[in-house]
This record gives sequence, C-alpha cells and structure tokens, in this order.
Amino acid sequence: MAPLLGGETLQERSKGKDVRQSNIVAAKAVAAAVRTSLGPRGMDKLMQLPSGEVLISNDGATILSKMNVLHPAAKMLVECSQSQDIEAGDGTTSVVVLAGALLDACGGLLNKGIHPAMIASSFYKAAEACTSILKENAARPVELSDRESLVNAVQTCLSSKVVSQNSDLLAPIAVDSVLNLLGDDPAKATNVDLRDIRMVEQLGGTVDDTELVKGLVFDKGSTKTAGGPSQIENAKIALIQFCLSAPKTDMDNNVVVSDYAAMDRILRDERKYILNLCKKIKKSGANVVLIQKSILRDAYNELSLHFLAKMGILVVTDVERTDVEFVCRTLGCTPVPHVDSLSPEKLGTAEHVGDVVLPGSGHKVVKFVGVSNPGHTSTVLLRGSNDLVLAEANRSVHDAQCVVRSLVKQRYLIAGGGAAETEASLRLRELALETTGLDSHCFKAYADALEVIPYTLAENAGLKPIDIVTELRKAHAEGMVGAGINVKKGRISDMYDLNVIQPLLVTTSAIKLATETVCMILKVDDLVVVM
Repeated sequence: MAPLLGGETLQERSKGKDVRQSNIVAAKAVAAAVRTSLGPRGMDKLMQLPSGEVLISNDGATILSKMNVLHPAAKMLVECSQSQDIEAGDGTTSVVVLAGALLDACGGLLNKGIHPAMIASSFYKAAEACTSILKENAARPVELSDRESLVNAVQTCLSSKVVSQNSDLLAPIAVDSVLNLLGDDPAKATNVDLRDIRMVEQLGGTVDDTELVKGLVFDKGSTKTAGGPSQIENAKIALIQFCLSAPKTDMDNNVVVSDYAAMDRILRDERKYILNLCKKIKKSGANVVLIQKSILRDAYNELSLHFLAKMGILVVTDVERTDVEFVCRTLGCTPVPHVDSLSPEKLGTAEHVGDVVLPGSGHKVVKFVGVSNPGHTSTVLLRGSNDLVLAEANRSVHDAQCVVRSLVKQRYLIAGGGAAETEASLRLRELALETTGLDSHCFKAYADALEVIPYTLAENAGLKPIDIVTELRKAHAEGMVGAGINVKKGRISDMYDLNVIQPLLVTTSAIKLATETVCMILKVDDLVVVM
C-alpha cells in the first residue's frame, strides 16, 4: 500500500450490502427496545436522565426521544416516532414496532435477491392498498356530536397508559377540552390547535382530583398584603406590562444623598409616583390586576401592593410573557404597555375571581370563572401525588386530546386490539394472489409484517401469540371485521362490542410513516463518514 501523505487520513467507505445490513440491524434494535411497551398490558420504562431526573413512561415517542441513539439509521426510527406523535398523537410505539417488522421482512426479500428499489416501490403500493382497504372495509364514520364514541376512542388510548385506572375521569375531560375549542359549529372544523388548551400541574391530591376549568387558572395564589381582597365578584381585569415600582435609569449608576431632607424627598416622590400609578389603575375601573413578569426591574413592590390592597384591587403577579396571548384570548382583555393607555375598553371580564385552596396540598391557585372566552380556550388543572405521576398524566391527557384531534381531521373510527392490522394483512394476502411478478412476493412479506402488532399485543398480555393470531386470522376470514384480541379475557372478541375503538388516522398514519422510513433505510447503500 502506498504510504499516506502528510496530513491525509484514509477514509473507509463501506459498501452496499454490509451498510444496508448494519442499518437494518440498528433500526431493529430500536424497535425491539420499545416493543414490550405496546398495548394495554405493555410494560413501562424507567429512564434516568443525565440531569439525574427519573421518568416513567410507556409512550413510544417519549421513550425514544430520551434515548441516546447514535446510529444514523436508528435515529430515523426515532424521528419516525416523533412524526407520528405530531400527525396523530397516538400509535407512537406501534409505528416503530411496525417499521422493525417491515425491516425484518426486507431482510428476507433481499436474501432472495430482489433489488431494494423494487422492494421499496412494492412497499409503497402495499401501504396505499392497506389505507384504502381499511377506509372502505373496516372504518366506521363518526360525528363529533357523538360524544360517547369519542370518549370510547379516548379510553382505548388511555388503556395502555400509567394512569389507565383513571381513564373514566380523564377521557371526558380530554374530549370536552378539545370540543370547547371548536366553537359553536364543530361540524365545520378541520383541525384543532392543542396549544389553546392550557395544562396547569399542581402537586398534591390524586389524579382523581383533576378537573376541566371553564375559565382560567394560575398555578399560584394572588399576591396580597394585609387587608387585600382574595375574592372579587364581577371582575374587571387589567393585564399590565409596565412596572409598579420606582423608575430606574437605563445604565447602572449611584445617587449619593448627603442629607436627610433630600432622602425624605426621594422617598416622598417615589411614594407619590407609585400612588399616582395605582390611582390611574383604579380610575380605569379595574378591580383585578395581572402583572407581567419583568426582567429589568421589580414589576411591583410592597408599597404598590399596599396601595392596591387599600383600593380593594386583587393582584396576580409574575404572569409569564409566553402566557400573555393565552390569557388575553381567554379573558378578552388587551395587554397595556403604559399606564396612560389603560382604558375601560381594554379590560377583560369574569363573573368571579378568587383564591381557591386545593384539597390534598393546601396550595392556593387563582381561578377565573364565568369568562367570556372569545378565543375558545380550555384549561385543565392536573393533580398528582408526585412529580412522576403528574408528568405522565400530562403526557397521557395530551395523547388523549390528540386522539380527539385525529377524529376532527378524519372522522372515521376503526376497531383496536390488532383488528385493523389483521384485516389489512388478510386483504393484502388476497391481493398478492391476484398480483403477478415481484410485487406478489413483496405484498405477502408486507402482509406478514403487519401481523406483528396483534402478535406483540398477545405476547405482552402473556397469551400464546401463535394460537391467538391464527384464531384472529380465522375470525377475519369468516368476515368478522371487528375481531381483535381481548387481553382481559385472553381470547378473540368483537372490538366494536367492547368499545375498543381508535381513530382511523392513527393506523393509516402509522402504516404510511413506517413504510416511508423503511423504504428510506432500504435505499441507502453507502455510509460516507465526513469528519
């Protein structure tokens, strides 16, 4: 071998077959890691983050986002799971398990000598066929006014979560919080922005104390000095962005005061300045003041709180800059950047504003009830006995809200419990028999891969997977479209009768995203290391 020139290094370029094999192995390893957490009897993962924080979850997207994945092909599976989280919100574990099974099928097809490009194009056709089979044969249309069906779909989603025993309470909360955003005519809605739902976490109590607040909740009590009000009826609310404290110069400087008379004058002027600000707030008719957090100087001081308390004004401090838009949309107020621009028409209204002591913790929050809510927003007050439960409840409720959003986007429901995948697999096999050429081989492999979902569900529930999947196939072949695995009884049942249903979008999106990711990994034949 010729000697290397000074400063040059030898770049190893690994070739086609080996690279593809290594990519498939790495991606399958990621799928194997989350496979045990699929379904209602799936296991939870305990993760210790670099910060020392501990996290318990069985949400595929959460587990994978916290994993430190180095291999580029395995990273694609993590991104695939995150795409499913954004698109449908549920089915994040299913999409990774499905991608792992499809990669396994690819291994067999490649060993037969079929070209990767042919496999990829056949897989795309198979995914299209599956989505149309499910929509035409298995899905049932649903109306957003049918609240019971929505709650059943959400309960199916929550059945695999850590907080599954609280699903009777959390499912209606998730459904109502999303339906509140749709306004007066839900039939016209095509999408929902879940950022319009504010999740307020409060430690203490149990998950059963969680409630949906028709109004607004701040996660801390009002700031008051002796004699200040803590309850206000028929509130007029001002959201101020200026500071109720003595002005400061822009630059750091010191004022040296040499005699007591001058010091007295400074204190008197400061008092006069703050009193003037408070009088202008009172004059506008406001009896509740929300003060935005300030970085440059104190947003308020003891003196201003004292004056506002004397005037009978309730004060809520430290409103985050990021929450200002949400607060304005909920209360119908306008943020006021300067005291001179404070006028009655910029105030929001509420029937009642006051401190509420939460049961189980003694912690206070400020509740705004009876708000006009022109922006159609919702607030969920989450409770939990510790940080782990609270964080998982928050993620679970978010997933549940995503299920309702999926139904707003595409108004079809489909049976859960592996029924949809088995139906698609069976019909795809029939299609493979009618198809000629390499497509037939690839369709059959794709159909086999789809059965990994019912197989894993049975395996995680401690049943005999081969017996269960064979029985499931038989039921579908006899025309029982809703047949799925009843993990509680350990047998095959009609999922529609048990109300185990999920949005069509969750399944079709998982199939499409898994197929795209697998085809992308298949088409890679070289790994170029750029250092």
